[in-house]
Amino acid sequence: MLSGKSILITGGTGSLGKALTSHILSNFPDVKRLVIFSRDEQKQFQMAMDYPSDKFPQIRFFIGDVRDKERLNRAFNGIDYVIHAAAMKHVPIAEYNPDECVKTNIHGAQNVIDACFETNVERVVALSTDKACAPINLYGATKLASDKLFVAANNITGNNPIRFSVVRYGNVMGSNGSVIPFFINKRKDGVLPITDPNMTRFNISLQGGVDMVMHALFNAWGGEIFIPKIPSYKITDVAEAIAPYCEHKVVGIRPGEKVHEEMITPSDSFYTYDLGKYYTILPAVTKWSLTDFITAFNGVKVQEGFAYNSGENTEWETVDGLRKLIKDHVDPTFAV
Repeated sequence: MLSGKSILITGGTGSLGKALTSHILSNFPDVKRLVIFSRDEQKQFQMAMDYPSDKFPQIRFFIGDVRDKERLNRAFNGIDYVIHAAAMKHVPIAEYNPDECVKTNIHGAQNVIDACFETNVERVVALSTDKACAPINLYGATKLASDKLFVAANNITGNNPIRFSVVRYGNVMGSNGSVIPFFINKRKDGVLPITDPNMTRFNISLQGGVDMVMHALFNAWGGEIFIPKIPSYKITDVAEAIAPYCEHKVVGIRPGEKVHEEMITPSDSFYTYDLGKYYTILPAVTKWSLTDFITAFNGVKVQEGFAYNSGENTEWETVDGLRKLIKDHVDPTFAV
């Protein structure tokens, strides 16, 4: 499907952007062009060292900000598929700098949508977060607004065949700023700060996130919010897996944090379908036949009132399992 296609990744120098780049170039070497769009020149410089132009002639590095619609229009010229991964994602920073978060996560999302319409992009996959589900912090609220914008963009496509979809998932294991590398770094101090001993989170590997984006890119009909079926972990089990010899110091929940993360609320259940590997929340009104969609994907409507949160999950990571995952997906040199 990607043969001869041009793809652009906003926020392409981030953890998932780099994983997507590796996956695409490894599995679809005949891709026409892969554009890494981001505003951090240093990260682009470092990434370019890993993908020299003589070995990877398909790749391009494009400095730009999703806040700058004119720059997006220039970057999207000739692009077939857009993966929108750019965002301000750190909860405390967003709380302290709310206007900056709104500019990037909401206005930037609308700029991406507008630029896609103006440059004949065919498919768009936007990355969301579990924090967009029943949000209690600004980051989550802006990502919920972003989700709504991308879903609603399908309503104004007219005869344009473009499709917009969203993928929503939990903490990406080992991503920048996440708890696992934080704990690995802190264990040298002999004390790990625990926000709340009851805290749980969903867990997905970088490759799991990549697979989900590719699934949406290939299979979305337009308007879906895809949600993976993934395990949860207890924050105390992560601490035990990384540093069993460290003291656990309870420091309290940070502003804007939940004890358990959610990805589907009971209110979402009216529009949620089980597709096997994934759930999907569908828009209330679709441009396509719901019956045909259910048939095509063997979709099963979830029960009314169904909810999906990390505290009531049926699948859990163990301490030993987490150690193996950390070694396999985060740090090959990891040892307790």
